[in-house]
This record gives sequence, structure tokens and C-alpha cells, in this order.
Amino acid sequence: MDFKKAAILGLFISKDYAEDLFRLLATYKDISASEAASRMSMHIKTVQDFLEAMASIDILKKTEATESKRPYFRYSLNTRSLKMDIDLDQIFKIQSKPKGKLALEIREMKNAGARFTTSRNNQYISSVVIWRGKGRDQKERKLNLSIPQGKFLYHLPFPSAGFKSISDIIKNSGVDINNTSEILDIVDVLIEYKVIESQ
Repeated sequence: MDFKKAAILGLFISKDYAEDLFRLLATYKDISASEAASRMSMHIKTVQDFLEAMASIDILKKTEATESKRPYFRYSLNTRSLKMDIDLDQIFKIQSKPKGKLALEIREMKNAGARFTTSRNNQYISSVVIWRGKGRDQKERKLNLSIPQGKFLYHLPFPSAGFKSISDIIKNSGVDINNTSEILDIVDVLIEYKVIESQ
């Protein structure tokens, strides 16, 4: 099951009426949204959303029917077992291919307006505070960093210094290569917020 389907299942199965609706579906060969809503004393839109969501991830079978020439849908259970099995291999495959990005040369952007807070032992950056917007609409965004991210940013070249590759900064900071994906993640965020610039 992919994340999108798992999110739908998780959202609807957590509803307090989910078990009762599944019990109803197990009792009837098939049922319409209006029939289920009437039986459960629920709003038809609530029941319709639940049935449509379960049909969209193949837990229910959706069949068109007609009554007085007006089409509607009936729903029946497609399975008697619900399993949320999420395969993370695809994510690891994506995150394990950062070689091209490691060559990207970066440094802190001049006048970025960000505040870097160092740890108590002054060995790494513990957080970065960024301000977005202007005047009364200005909002503060605080990013708490992992220790590898903090060590990496501690060695980020200043705006007046030359650019350095992400790979070189990782080496200089002593960050384990296994933490590369989280380093690239914070770099992407800080580039987006114009705290880091690249060339």
C-alpha cells in the first residue's frame, strides 16, 4: 500500500463510526449510501464520503445500479481483511541517490536575516530562525536541527567566503555519510528560504 492509500485508510478507519459501517457492509450483500445512512441514522454525505473513500482504495466494490431510470451506486466488501503495509523501499531508493547534489556549491546568503543559534558547547548549530513577510505580517519560523545538520551548518561558508561543495562541507564537519539525506533536506529548505545560496 502506498502512502496516499494508507493516508485515506488511516483517516477514515479512525472515525468513531467506521466499525459500525464495516459491520453493516459485512451484514449486507451490497448497500447504497442512502440505505446505510438511514440504517445508521447518519448524514448521507458522511456515509457517502466513507464509502467512496473505501472504494477508491479497493476495499469496497462500487457497482452502478438504476432505480426509476436514475443511476446510483451500491457498495460491497471487496475484502474481509484490512492490512496497512507500507513499503518504504521506494523512499530509500530515492534518498540513496544524492551523488549529483553533493557537488552543489553553497554558502550562506548575504543579508538573509536568519539567526543561527549555537549549542551550549559551541560545537554545532542547534536551530535556525527565519522571518517571513514584512511589517505586521512578518512571521517567525524556527527550524530545530538534528546534530548532523547542526555540525554541517556550523561549517557553512559565510557570505563573504567562497562557495564550497556540500560534499566538502560534510567532510570538514565530520558528519557521517549515512546522514547525507538529512543534510540535503535542510539545504533544500534553507535554499528555499533564501538563507543559503548556490552556484
